[in-house]
Amino acid sequence: MFKIRRWLFALLWVVGAGLPAVAADLDAIKARGELRHLGIRYANFVTGSGDGFDVELAQGFARHLGVKYTLVYTDFYNVIRDLLGKEVTVKDGKATLSGEFPVKGDLIATGFTVLPWRKQVLLYSDATFPTQVLLMAPAEAPVQPIAGGQSLAADIEKTKSLIGKKSLLVMERTCLDPASYGLKGKGFDLRPYTKNTNINEMVPAMLAKTAEYTLLDVASVTLDMQRWAGRIKIIGPISEQQEMAVAFPPDAPKLRDAFNVYLQQIRADGTYDKLVRKYYPGIHHYFPEFFARLK
Repeated sequence: MFKIRRWLFALLWVVGAGLPAVAADLDAIKARGELRHLGIRYANFVTGSGDGFDVELAQGFARHLGVKYTLVYTDFYNVIRDLLGKEVTVKDGKATLSGEFPVKGDLIATGFTVLPWRKQVLLYSDATFPTQVLLMAPAEAPVQPIAGGQSLAADIEKTKSLIGKKSLLVMERTCLDPASYGLKGKGFDLRPYTKNTNINEMVPAMLAKTAEYTLLDVASVTLDMQRWAGRIKIIGPISEQQEMAVAFPPDAPKLRDAFNVYLQQIRADGTYDKLVRKYYPGIHHYFPEFFARLK
């Protein structure tokens, strides 16, 4: 009888070892003693050098929980799969999960924009950062920046009209996905950037004539306007103002709630504002209302 039980246990262990890991909630992470942060090299959120706004944010959260911190690099195409162990596909704004894959992280913190289709499969924290998608062009392009009108909605429509027949660089399944802003299927000459999911490469690709214009988020714009000073310009807004947040598996509500408590604490003691000014010193100018309501 003992031999049979031992054989059965061994069999179950082998079978179980081949199964995908499952997402962990707060108690499981504390028991494991490790918080795995899924990060994508992107602007100053995750720099690729072991630091960044979201890296320090997640490191502080790990200390708050009293566990070890581990950064796990991924990309925009695989990040949700690495969190949920499921592949995500999006069609007509509806997200569908399928397949079985290893779970590699416990949260996504990487300048991760809150998008309607992502909310269908993820739990988001309170907002960690403001954002917006803009239309960018080379400085020498004849198109001129919009003057700005009485409403953001009108400015967005005016900006879209300026695209005309020009080619537009986009990146699907990210915050620069044209489907999220009513640009897909409308006759625009969309040029998806497919070499990788590094949004930092959008402006260099545009300047290399991959496309005449590009979409870009404000966080990247604040850095690229310095990096490519005199070579690029902002034409106008493509989206409403948006928010970024940390994403969690839908079955990890306690972990999400613990992060929100931690976020409230660092906002109150000034740590959050120091991180913002360290990595994005000019962002308050773009979104004064967002930061004012945090005080």
